[in-house]
Amino acid sequence: MTGVRALFFDVFGTLVDWRGSIAREVERLQLPVDGGAFADAWRGEYQPAMQRIREGGRGYVKLDTLHRENLDRILPRFGLDDMSEKDRAALNLVWHRLDAWPDVARGLRLLRVKFLLAPMSNGNISLMAEMARHNGFHWDAILGSEIARDYKPKPGVYLAGCAAFDLEPAQCMMVAAHSDDLASAAALGLRTAHIARPDEHGPGKGEAEPRVPVDVAASGLVDLAERIIA
Repeated sequence: MTGVRALFFDVFGTLVDWRGSIAREVERLQLPVDGGAFADAWRGEYQPAMQRIREGGRGYVKLDTLHRENLDRILPRFGLDDMSEKDRAALNLVWHRLDAWPDVARGLRLLRVKFLLAPMSNGNISLMAEMARHNGFHWDAILGSEIARDYKPKPGVYLAGCAAFDLEPAQCMMVAAHSDDLASAAALGLRTAHIARPDEHGPGKGEAEPRVPVDVAASGLVDLAERIIA
């Protein structure tokens, strides 16, 4: 890890349990639906919504806007099309308070001793800031889609993060639980670390190991810290 000065983190799935958090919110609100299925359906609209922007068919809009559009799209599937505007707006903010995986807070504390830390997420700045306050994350900056006005895995998102810290790609490491994210970063010269999240999409439905070559494969953020801090 000689020369690495900054760590960039994917957030949804890598740092926070989006599926479990949304399912718990559905239960708290006593919505008459299966929480896991609702979370999966909402997340299932995520990539298609961003792809239109990546391809130039729509100008950049924040992820909060896409999440709200996606929520409106799936509510009829669950018989919830009569949900009020007020309740829809409140439910959409669940993405701002997703709960971290158990290892994350301690892992970030260990890693910040040596490295600059920033999210490299498709989430917008206000979303990332509120999520950080909810979980006690410390960031040296909030980078990612809103800075680049585009969505991963477009190269400009990663490179804008490197430029924001005045660093070369080789001085930065992308940390993610998703092999495609890491492959895109590696192609630009960033170092890469895979974090195992085998239950991201439900029990046994996540990446337990990387599907692409990486510099480091870790079981969690504490394990990553132990591997890369001399």
